[in-house]
Amino acid sequence: MKATIVEAVNDALHTEMARDDRTLVFGEDVARSGGVFRATDGLLDAFGEKRVRDMPLSEIAIVGAAVGLATHGYRPVAEIQFSGFLPPAFDQLVSNASRIRWRTRGRLSAPMVVRTPYGAGVRALEHHSESLEAAYAHVPGLKVAVPSTPGDAKGLLAAAIRDPDPVLFMEPKRVYRSFREEVSEGSYTVPLGEAAVRREGSDVTVVSWGAMMHPTLRAVDELDASAEVIDLRSISPFDRETVVESVKKTGRCVVVHEAAKSGGFGAEVAATVAEGALIYLEAPLRRVTGFDTPVPLLAMEDYYLPHPPRIAAAIEETVEF
Repeated sequence: MKATIVEAVNDALHTEMARDDRTLVFGEDVARSGGVFRATDGLLDAFGEKRVRDMPLSEIAIVGAAVGLATHGYRPVAEIQFSGFLPPAFDQLVSNASRIRWRTRGRLSAPMVVRTPYGAGVRALEHHSESLEAAYAHVPGLKVAVPSTPGDAKGLLAAAIRDPDPVLFMEPKRVYRSFREEVSEGSYTVPLGEAAVRREGSDVTVVSWGAMMHPTLRAVDELDASAEVIDLRSISPFDRETVVESVKKTGRCVVVHEAAKSGGFGAEVAATVAEGALIYLEAPLRRVTGFDTPVPLLAMEDYYLPHPPRIAAAIEETVEF
């Protein structure tokens, strides 16, 4: 079937809930209205109000409930309506979900998923456009997945639901409905922690994930240089080996992400390249990112976000160094 990312997410939820009756879905407006982006549309009719529930507007309560359910044998999937609303629940993710296995010496675990649309580019208001994946990837015990395609969205979400530990599943709302691709029907998984090589090349390695994968591919398609494009797909666990081996081959690296530059996950990619492939580098690593400001409102988003000309310029400068 051909599906958008949001349709693939919906299909994954239907498939996993039918496969395992321990899987529950709850969050802000997910039941009766089917979610603000319709990602949970049809779940209430298919599985009933005992497994699909609207929750109060309290993110810490939503994620806290997921922790409690997960430690008691369920597979909860909690939705936070926008990733900018997630910080109030940071305490539950850090203090409980991520370390319950360690705290109890393996007696308990938290096999749970927190889904949230993230990122800019949809002209949203304050607290709707953040890209804070690096902050969550810094938490030991918490996995972070960021798909860029419908096929990966379905497979990664299924893998996250089945995983024995908590997973933050960040969905790039900017490309929720921007394109369709063929998505396999039925049940399948895409392993967490395995990057995908979207383009093979020999002159430069370009690393990105989520919504920024698409302007990156457009930029590469306009270049004369041979660029190898790597989609991380999950940033915790981070597929260091694929990135390092690619840089050893190309000798150059550019990282693209929409989050602010300082402390962004591109810095972790850069450090990994320095540790594993420094003697192979023929040019300084470059980062093409958002700026160290809050995401601006309305049309200024277009200036804030990396776009194909800015990405292409960085790649060309790296190749010509």
